[in-house]
Amino acid sequence: MTRGIVVLLALCLVSAAAYFTASKWAIRHQTLTFFDTVRNRPVAVDIAVRRDKELQAEAGLAELPVAILNHGNTVRFTEYSFLANLFAARGYMAVSIQHDLDSDAPLVTKVGEPYVGRLPVYERGIANIEFAVKQLEKLQPNADYDHLTMVGHSNGGDISMYYAKLHPDQIRKVVTLDNLRVPFMIDGKFRILSFRSKDPVFKPDPGVVPDQAVCDKAGITVVNTGFQHTEMSDRGPEDVKESIVSALDKFLDNDSTARPVPVRVRQTPGAMAQVR
Repeated sequence: MTRGIVVLLALCLVSAAAYFTASKWAIRHQTLTFFDTVRNRPVAVDIAVRRDKELQAEAGLAELPVAILNHGNTVRFTEYSFLANLFAARGYMAVSIQHDLDSDAPLVTKVGEPYVGRLPVYERGIANIEFAVKQLEKLQPNADYDHLTMVGHSNGGDISMYYAKLHPDQIRKVVTLDNLRVPFMIDGKFRILSFRSKDPVFKPDPGVVPDQAVCDKAGITVVNTGFQHTEMSDRGPEDVKESIVSALDKFLDNDSTARPVPVRVRQTPGAMAQVR
């Protein structure tokens, strides 16, 4: 009887230790809404960060690398948690930004205009990113906002690539999921990873994706998948998301940040912060 009690207590202690170890590495999500008075526009962001890395940054012991996640058209900024959690697990502060509002005009195609009429949408996305970064600098000053990793799906991928085109010296890496309009940067200043769909409807414009020789020279990795364009978000099947995460994880292996650890994702209620 005594031996059984000892074994039971030992198992409880092991379980408790495992729980607190996992909790130590938990990812915290926080949703904030800033308000840009110049443009009279709210800008919502979802922040995903590993708790231990956040504590180190707050103590001034570390600087968080920053990944900016840009959503696709009609997809919400919170619908890329499979990507945000990977970046957070690797020690990044992952920031997902809501670019579109219900009051915004829908995307339209205008052949003959820059990026078939999408340039104003990209410019609005750039303004959202720049504004959000300025607000985040006040909340978490110990993060590297000078070397961003830009990530985006579809229209968000084009926003990511356009930002990199305008600010190449501020880019650590670019990851796109089937961007269709903005051509890749090919000067080799930073590495690029792009997942391409096999979709009969969504096709990249000519010149967007370089040929293999150019990719090899410029440090561009193109992953041709059998996925549909619309599957590359949280809405997609688990095997699609797992495949993307696996390839992205390998792409990030040369980062100076830590390898990811098993995490428990703990969703916290969204907080609203009106910044004026």
